[in-house]
Amino acid sequence: MGVNLDKPHLWKADIARSVDMYNDWFMKFAPKAFRDTRVQTAKDVEATLKITDNLTEVTPSVLRRNPAVLPTLRMSTCPPLAVDRLIGLAGVSASLVKTMENNQKIPVRLEAATLDTDLRKIGSIIERMADPDIFVWLNRDEPPTKTEIRRAATIVADRLCGSVANPIIRNAQEKRQLAAIKAWLEARRHHALPPGDHTKFDALRPGAFAFHMNVPVRLGGGKRINVPVDAAVMPKTARVGDLPVLFEAKSAGDFTNVNKRRKEEATKMAQLRRTYGANIQFNLFLCGYFNSGYLGYEAAEGIDWVWEHRIGDLAQFGL
Repeated sequence: MGVNLDKPHLWKADIARSVDMYNDWFMKFAPKAFRDTRVQTAKDVEATLKITDNLTEVTPSVLRRNPAVLPTLRMSTCPPLAVDRLIGLAGVSASLVKTMENNQKIPVRLEAATLDTDLRKIGSIIERMADPDIFVWLNRDEPPTKTEIRRAATIVADRLCGSVANPIIRNAQEKRQLAAIKAWLEARRHHALPPGDHTKFDALRPGAFAFHMNVPVRLGGGKRINVPVDAAVMPKTARVGDLPVLFEAKSAGDFTNVNKRRKEEATKMAQLRRTYGANIQFNLFLCGYFNSGYLGYEAAEGIDWVWEHRIGDLAQFGL
């Protein structure tokens, strides 16, 4: 018997309460999460301005030593440049730009001469297209003031944060959700693994729990990979050989994208069952906009869930 997957008569009311809970959190805390990230990002932009001599020396040596500054530089132009637009304008290797962008490093196999040429082209585009309305000192002889630098850094930080607003909100929401699970478990005398403890998920002692664990699964052909789970909790009544209960913290700020993401959980469940058998418990911890279509799909895959507004349902998993 399920906890929520087999109770569709409750879904409509739960969806409404979950939406209300998410909206309440968003109005109270999302602006702060965004502002906190923007403050740190503004400091990072100021550091980028410093190493590029306030955007006048975007040289190959600077880019080679500091590949992580590329997103900041892209947001410093007029108009801001998408990754593919920068590649096209500069006429440089796509792998170079995407490695700098995604991995914050320089490709190791790129020949030194080619690397130097491509970095010079990137720097030339950035300097040529730097936004004069933001970096007001570029067209004058006087150096920028501290106020001008701070103002420019804040504007670029807004651009950077605006381009990744949803991940910022999701990360803040996940931290809050895991904190709620932790508080609920500890109030019932479960205990978290201490920092640095590398106990494997299937070796947790009864009453122990851990966040962000890797669970090895078997793919076709015998290949094995690790799949991440947000929470693994070993019931206090567990016996030798029992597996922990696994949870994925999920939040959504609208109904549009949840149906695109539902296959991720189904794939993970299939991998876990293939490896550990039908009794493996993989469940969701939900807050936000999850409609009946999403819930029905997950229920059909045998995936159960706990609504955050009814966190007490965790007890029905034997916790």
